[in-house]
Amino acid sequence: MAVSRSGAAGVAGGGDTTDDADRARLHQLGYKQELKRGLSLMSNFAFSFSIISVMAGVTTTYNSGLRYGGPASMTLGWLVVAAFNGCVALSMAEICSAYPTSGGLYYWSAKLAGREWAPLASWVTGWFNIVGQWAATTSTDFSLAQLVQVIVLLGTGGANGGGYTASKYVVLAIHGFFLVLHGLINSLPIRWLSWCGKLGAFWNTAGAFTLVILIPAVAKERASAKFIFTHFNDDNGMGIHGKAYILALGLLTSQYSLLGYDASAHMIEETKNADWSGPMGIISSVALSTTFGWIFLVALTSIVTDIPYLLSPDNDAGGYAVAQALYDAFDRRYGSGVGGLVCVGVVAVGIFFAGAMCIASNSRMGYAFSRDRAMPLSRVWLRVSKNEVPLNVVWLSVVVAFVMALTLILVRVCVQSLGSQVAFQAMVSIATLGQYIAYALPIFFRVTTARRSFVPGPFHLGRYGVAVGWAAVLWVAFLTVLFSLPVAYPVAKDNFNYTPVAVGGVLLLSVGAWVVSARFWFEGPITNVDL
Repeated sequence: MAVSRSGAAGVAGGGDTTDDADRARLHQLGYKQELKRGLSLMSNFAFSFSIISVMAGVTTTYNSGLRYGGPASMTLGWLVVAAFNGCVALSMAEICSAYPTSGGLYYWSAKLAGREWAPLASWVTGWFNIVGQWAATTSTDFSLAQLVQVIVLLGTGGANGGGYTASKYVVLAIHGFFLVLHGLINSLPIRWLSWCGKLGAFWNTAGAFTLVILIPAVAKERASAKFIFTHFNDDNGMGIHGKAYILALGLLTSQYSLLGYDASAHMIEETKNADWSGPMGIISSVALSTTFGWIFLVALTSIVTDIPYLLSPDNDAGGYAVAQALYDAFDRRYGSGVGGLVCVGVVAVGIFFAGAMCIASNSRMGYAFSRDRAMPLSRVWLRVSKNEVPLNVVWLSVVVAFVMALTLILVRVCVQSLGSQVAFQAMVSIATLGQYIAYALPIFFRVTTARRSFVPGPFHLGRYGVAVGWAAVLWVAFLTVLFSLPVAYPVAKDNFNYTPVAVGGVLLLSVGAWVVSARFWFEGPITNVDL
């Protein structure tokens, strides 16, 4: 694999020379510098690493992995996902190096799809990206609210001991509270947001490292290595018996846990030495998250000894498997589950930082999309505050994430038999597919229409670029089909997989809007250097 840094603009620590080169490159791509370029490579990495937050991803989707295939589907499935997800990350990094703009994916599609298809490719990619990001923000903060509710439940005696169980409306209020906090954090100058990102990266690293050591050490009952890596759970109560089918559905845990690294691209106009630091932010965040996440997953699975009990809604945690397992481990060792609640709290803080960084990435994507006039009321969302922050679109991200969660609650009210796990899994699938489809589209154009015309940046894959790109595209195509399949049989309103409805809805609405209106005025990325 040929990876080169020749031609990179300046060197780290190059001061004004680097800043001038970044500004000049952005000008070549059609944009003037409006955001403050104050992020280092470390800061850029921290944003993606904090969003990925493997503690958060693994914990919030662990029930799904345990139900669909169990330990084997998660520990071995993680390695499969890691290999193909690495192809996606490498291909994105290569394109990011060539086009270092905050628009990221939709800008890349416009430049790679060819003149005739550029506007439509840019339009569809952009809408999948931003809707996927909104769903990711929603699922992250909603999962945080759910985890806080579980901590309170266990801390007040548990479901079987008279503990407080918050209603869905209280959970929604907690979700809204965290969204507002994240909006306030993202209203601060970039240097403070950068500090928050670094703190999030440190917390996720130190937290995962601590839990990996602590969890097996505390547990009196531990699963064997054979159980962790080979035990297959086909007693899922969902009417699915085919092992291959069950195993495939269990991949959602791993795939969702390795999501959000396009943040490095969206923060790139605020990053020094952008055409090198952005790609490195993507690659390093994915590589480290993959490694730490697998180790954390194995440690967590080592205390799983009774799968039906952990998944049962009748346990003290109300069926939240990770919280119940940690609580029981400490209770059996010390006669109190407080230590387990502390461990769950460590994960909750990691999710909090992930939510803050989701808003950061989401707002920069919205700012760039509005700069190219693709968003309704674009002139409102592209405004930059005196702190050089796209403040209006920060709060747009907050409002949309709250409305999406509210919609989730209303759907559950209308379909009273719809379980919270089914509804939340649909939101997670939408977040995963929405973003991965956006990841795959520019890569597809890179290996087809732009196969011979693509001009790489300082980071490139050389002759392996096309092969890696095709592996990435085919993997996302597989995921799109997989996560749209029924998750239970017989299919009924209370277990229906709404993912294809939502993803198909985004496709239908974006293409429909294009046919009816956008094709007459949207031309893809537009220059603003003279505005």
